[in-house]
Amino acid sequence: MNHYWLAVILGIVEGLTEFLPVSSTAHLRLTQALLGVSLEDEYWKMFSIVIQLGAILSLFVLFRTRISTFFNFKNGLSPLLKKILAAFVVTAGPAFLMTKIIGHNLESLTVMGCALLVGGVIMIVVDYICQAPRTIKIDDTSWVQAIGIGIGQIFSAVFPGTSRSMATIASGQILGMSRASALEFSFLLSIPTMMAATCYDLLKTLYHSNGAILHTSQEWVLLAIGFVISFFVALVVVAWFLKWVRTRGFLLFGVYRIILAIFVLLKMA
Repeated sequence: MNHYWLAVILGIVEGLTEFLPVSSTAHLRLTQALLGVSLEDEYWKMFSIVIQLGAILSLFVLFRTRISTFFNFKNGLSPLLKKILAAFVVTAGPAFLMTKIIGHNLESLTVMGCALLVGGVIMIVVDYICQAPRTIKIDDTSWVQAIGIGIGQIFSAVFPGTSRSMATIASGQILGMSRASALEFSFLLSIPTMMAATCYDLLKTLYHSNGAILHTSQEWVLLAIGFVISFFVALVVVAWFLKWVRTRGFLLFGVYRIILAIFVLLKMA
């Protein structure tokens, strides 16, 4: 396939799936595999990392009002930001220690298929059972809920296909948060989590290649295409997702995950 079209397709897939509870990692890996791109190709590994930054940037635009309240010189960090950072620290430590396991699982479509299946079932069950939330507004998130979400997010780091979004939303609901508050906390938590993970992966990839991955101007152009497309697609998807979840829940995404998992596992059989 023409590399320009490949960059466009991967940018769209990243933007569509990064913040939906369906696992962007699994979708990117599956798309690459279906289009004949080696999962071990260093350039396309780096490409997948860089375009995540485009998706992350969309959150700064959509949540700029909320983010602007996180810090002021008089009161320092807001209570909500402190809880978001606590959840991030709870996830970051164990995830860093299990880097080798994570790297190995990233190459396994079987692991991704199983994680998609289990996560889909969990989403459906949790969305059905957790109908009486105690925490309606995100500002009322407790420390226990924040730390619990951080613990839940560890599973998404170790088992690609779980979906960071699914893990944080389901954890929040189990701990008594409403769909909307769990979803918004998930988005805000994804900013430090994804920034740290993405920058770490990018630096590690560049270090192991001695900075020699990007050889041509075409490769820079491909990165720019994927980055920009993932940003604009994510911008639209997140805005839509926020409206959808408030009224319809996560059932559709749980069913989709199960169908996709069956396809992946059968393909690997």
